Amino acid sequence: MGSIAKDVRTLLKSLRSAYAHTPTKLKIIDMYVVYAIATALVQVVYMAIVGSFPFNAFLSGLLSCIGTAVLAVCLRMQVNKENKEFKDLPPERAFADFVLCNLVLHLVIMNFLG
Repeated sequence: MGSIAKDVRTLLKSLRSAYAHTPTKLKIIDMYVVYAIATALVQVVYMAIVGSFPFNAFLSGLLSCIGTAVLAVCLRMQVNKENKEFKDLPPERAFADFVLCNLVLHLVIMNFLG
């Protein structure tokens, strides 16, 4: 059991040291993703405690949070300089795609609300 704890500590230490070299832009996007997922979890807990009378409102809020987090992860992949797949894509274009997709996502969610 002590060996597993030591391995976990070593893993977390190596992850922390590798993440320290991450650019600030990517860290900001990471915090946005964490915020979106945390908001989704708060909505699920609230639904479990209070109930889900307007179920389409709960689904809309949850899908909005999850969809925004997925789009932010896509933005992170496109903005990351180490990702060679998107090396020819300028960051401004990636952000414009992110904004446009968020607009479409939230228009669909507003339509789902009724």
